[in-house]
Amino acid sequence: MGLRQDPAPACAACAYTTERLTVGPWHAVAAEGAGADLASTVAAILTPAVTASLPDEWQGPFGLERARRWIEQRDGEGATLLARDHVSGQAVGLLVLHERADASDPVVDVRLGYLVAESAWGQGYGRELVGGFVGWCRGQPAVRSLAGGVEAGNVASIRILEACGFVPEAGAADDDALLYRLDFAT
Repeated sequence: MGLRQDPAPACAACAYTTERLTVGPWHAVAAEGAGADLASTVAAILTPAVTASLPDEWQGPFGLERARRWIEQRDGEGATLLARDHVSGQAVGLLVLHERADASDPVVDVRLGYLVAESAWGQGYGRELVGGFVGWCRGQPAVRSLAGGVEAGNVASIRILEACGFVPEAGAADDDALLYRLDFAT
C-alpha cells in the first residue's frame, strides 16, 4: 500500500460542523474567515509551542513566507482542513490528512495529524475537531480506517484519540511515538 499521488480525493471535499466548529478545506474556510488570509491564519496557529512535538522541519516560528511554503507543501501531499469557532470566527485548528491506498482498491486508509491553536488549548476543541472528523468518516464508504501518531508523552493528544475511539496499534511505536488506529466496519 502506498501514498496516493493525487491530493486526497476521499477527503478533499470533507466538510462538517460540530457544536462549536465549522471545518472544511482550508482554502475555502480561510476565504470565509474574518479577513485573514490562509498564510496569516496558519502562521498564527503554528506557534513554537504548537509545533514542538512535530517533525524538526515543522518546528519553530512561522512567518508569512514560511507559512506559504508550508501550505504549498501540504497541498501537494493531501487534504488539510481548517476549523473555525462558529461564534468568534477564530481559527482553532488544522487537520492534515494523507490517504493511503492501493491503486486497485477504492477504499482508503487515512493518516491524520491535528494541530490546535495555542489560544484554544484546554477548551475541548481537539476532541471536537477529531471527533467530528471520525463522524464524517463513518458516513464515507471509501474510508476504511484512520490512524494518527502521537508522542508518547503527549497525554492530552492520547486522550483525544482514545475518546474518539482510536486504540493503540501494537508494535507500531518507536521510542518517542505511538500509533493509534480506528477501523471502520467494511
